[in-house]
Amino acid sequence: MKKVLTLAVVAAMSTGMLTACGGTQVKRVDSNTEIALTDRWNDKDSQLVSKEMIGDMLSFPWIRDHRASNGGEKPTVIIQRVRNKSHEHIAADTFLNDLKRAIIRTGDARFIAAGSERDDIRGERADQELNAKKAKQMGIEIAADFALSGSINSFVDQVDGDRVTTYQIDLKLINMESNEEVWNGQKKIKKFQEKSSYGW
Repeated sequence: MKKVLTLAVVAAMSTGMLTACGGTQVKRVDSNTEIALTDRWNDKDSQLVSKEMIGDMLSFPWIRDHRASNGGEKPTVIIQRVRNKSHEHIAADTFLNDLKRAIIRTGDARFIAAGSERDDIRGERADQELNAKKAKQMGIEIAADFALSGSINSFVDQVDGDRVTTYQIDLKLINMESNEEVWNGQKKIKKFQEKSSYGW
C-alpha cells in the first residue's frame, strides 16, 4: 500500500512538472519592439509605411506651390479612402490613423476630418447650436485643398513551406479644385517566411 501511494505521489509530481514546463508564458514588451511571428502585415509595417510615404509626399513641389499662391498658408489635406485589396484582413483604420499622425506631426500641412468622423462633429455642432451657449457656427468649416487616397495590394509566391509575401501600398494626392494629381507614391514591403526544419 505504501509503495502504491509513493508511486501515485511521484506520478502527480511528474504531471505537475510537465504542466508547468508546457504552460504558456505571457510577458509585456515595449510597444515599439517589433515581434514578427508570421509574414502577415503588422503594426510596424503600418508605422514605417505611413511615415516614409507622408515624408515623401511633403517633399514634392505641390506644398511649396500652394503656399506661394496662398500667402504662405499651410495646405489642408483630407483622407478619402485607402482600400484593402490584399489577400488578408488589414485594420485599415489603424493605417489611416498612422497616416493622420504622420501628416500632423510634420507641421507642414493641416488635416481635416472626413467621413463618419466629420458627420459626428457636425451632429454635435448642430446639437450645441440648439442647447449650448457660445455654440460654434455652422457653415464655416475649413475646406480641403487636397484629397489623399490609395490602396494596399499583396502578392504571394509559395513553394512547399517557403513563402514570399509582397505588400504594395499606393497613395495619391489630388488637388480638390483642379483635379490635378500632384503626388503619387508607392512603397513595397517584402517578407520571406521559411519552413521550419523541425516541421512546425
